[in-house]
Amino acid sequence: MNIPMLDLKAEYALLKDEIEPAVCAALAACQYIGGPNVKAFEAEAAAYAGVKHAISCASGTDALLIALRAIGLQAGDEVITTPFTFVATASTVVMCGATPVFVDIDPRTFNLDLAQVEAAITPKTQAIVPVHIFGQPVDLAPLKALCAKHNLKLIEDSAQSFGADYDGRKSGAYGDIGCTSFYPSKNLSTFGDGGLILTDNDKLAAELRVLASHGSRIRYHHHVLGYNSRLDEIQAVILRIKLKRLDDFNARRIAIADFYNRLLDGAVETPYADGKGRHVYHQYTILSDRRDVIQKALTEAGIACAVYYPVPLHQQEMFAATHGHVRLPVTERTAQRCLSLPISPMLQDAQIEQVAKVIKSAA
Repeated sequence: MNIPMLDLKAEYALLKDEIEPAVCAALAACQYIGGPNVKAFEAEAAAYAGVKHAISCASGTDALLIALRAIGLQAGDEVITTPFTFVATASTVVMCGATPVFVDIDPRTFNLDLAQVEAAITPKTQAIVPVHIFGQPVDLAPLKALCAKHNLKLIEDSAQSFGADYDGRKSGAYGDIGCTSFYPSKNLSTFGDGGLILTDNDKLAAELRVLASHGSRIRYHHHVLGYNSRLDEIQAVILRIKLKRLDDFNARRIAIADFYNRLLDGAVETPYADGKGRHVYHQYTILSDRRDVIQKALTEAGIACAVYYPVPLHQQEMFAATHGHVRLPVTERTAQRCLSLPISPMLQDAQIEQVAKVIKSAA
């Protein structure tokens, strides 16, 4: 039995009768850039997230970069974030000429250890960028209070948590700015790349749109250095259709995680949900001292699995000059013990049972 990490073929088969005619209609309309579906998706995404503004862009990386530029980040500034995430969270800080400051993670949630954040704040700190890793929201209320105390911006990296909830608000809608990705593996995804920026701040929204459109407020008049970062019409069509299914798909992910928890209890450390927000399980990630043995057994059984993330950001070669001396023991230990299992909404109960059977035999 071959079991993929994410069954995009099954998802496409489920949605193709709705997607294909809609894509063909968009092709026939020939409004490929800034067309009606892009505008409609932005409005629908803003309504879903409960914010005033949703600005689409070309990728989650662009969303972060544009957000950091919009708050005025520049050379000499610092941004506090997590080392246990995809590189874009920190590389975009460097692209602005600023320095990421990595804080260790909570050993249970894998999110920022909030007890360590305030000690990392310096006069150079301009923002905190928490990542809702694997779909679990960070406990944002203390971070928001900390940002207010020190006059910092709170930018949520919601690339893995679109549709998650915290304190009655959707992921990405709690901070000053929220950024997400629509990469094909994400909970809400395109058939290529795409990103979105959320905010309730009118002034920031205007600046975000300018930066995403070559720094232009008026056509052919360029006020600041900007980017060519656009969501195309075809991807917007797909996102509009998938957005209507997002809550159902996330509910299925939660049900799969609950089933895994019951089957794997006692064999490995299963994901910890802190109950302060709705975890939507972009990844279902276990911990085990026998991680490599389990990974080998799953692979030999035709079951996909992956290590997110094998090398923490503070240990990446690109940060060696600035962070080579940094030691973050919880992050480093987690990277040695973590393993993510198949979590597609298309996953069947029999497949989950097979995954659990192999793990328990190897654990």
